[in-house]
Amino acid sequence: MILDDIVEKTKVRLEKSKSHIDEETMRKNALSSPLPKASFKDALAKEDLSFILEVKKASPSKGLIAPDFPYKAIAKEYEAIGADAISVLTEPDFFLGDINYLKDISEEVYIPLLRKDFIIDPYMIDEARANGASAILLIVAILSNKQLKDYIKYAHDLSLDVLVEAHDEEEIKTAVEAGADIIGINNRNLKDFTVDQRFMTMSSLIPDDKIIVSESGISTREQVLQYERANALLIGETMMRSSDKQKTLNMLKGKENEN
Repeated sequence: MILDDIVEKTKVRLEKSKSHIDEETMRKNALSSPLPKASFKDALAKEDLSFILEVKKASPSKGLIAPDFPYKAIAKEYEAIGADAISVLTEPDFFLGDINYLKDISEEVYIPLLRKDFIIDPYMIDEARANGASAILLIVAILSNKQLKDYIKYAHDLSLDVLVEAHDEEEIKTAVEAGADIIGINNRNLKDFTVDQRFMTMSSLIPDDKIIVSESGISTREQVLQYERANALLIGETMMRSSDKQKTLNMLKGKENEN
């Protein structure tokens, strides 16, 4: 299973990171970093549908997406065309991400940044805060119930918002019980990374006071219209492959005639 492989690689990476910058130092770095420039939660809580656009070089399912990867320019363009937030992949082994992408982008844009990675330790939450994140991703499938609850609180104490990602009905229940206020439904099956349409069933299980994000496999306006209960959509490959990102975002918003 791909997810298991990613977690194992993440454990190795985590130990290397801790040997380079120890836990106490990283914690101090997090606490001494400026507060996030903008609130991720607030960006998704507006009346209109919000769009989180992703900076991503590669993925396990699609391979290399962006051979040329001017990530800072991409992020600045996302902000300019009207993204509400930006997701930055920092996982290096399967997505060719880098924590420095997050840091560099945070110095270029003013909208909220989500650190998208496979977080399995508080160290990685401190690392996100120290490198300019406004929010982190926590994946229910790779954490115990206690870890999920503890990590949500840990992040909130650092003024970070948390997007909790679920993949089935049981994980939705776990996310709600852990205190998640932003819940993402990944339309991609993490066992084989295929896309399905689980959103419709799963979103009905989420209380109305939660912010709901639909993630993965969104490329057409028709698909966007299917996600009636979503407060936000996370768009990755579609935006990364687009040669006219403004036109693509307008299409997804149903505003093709606008420049």
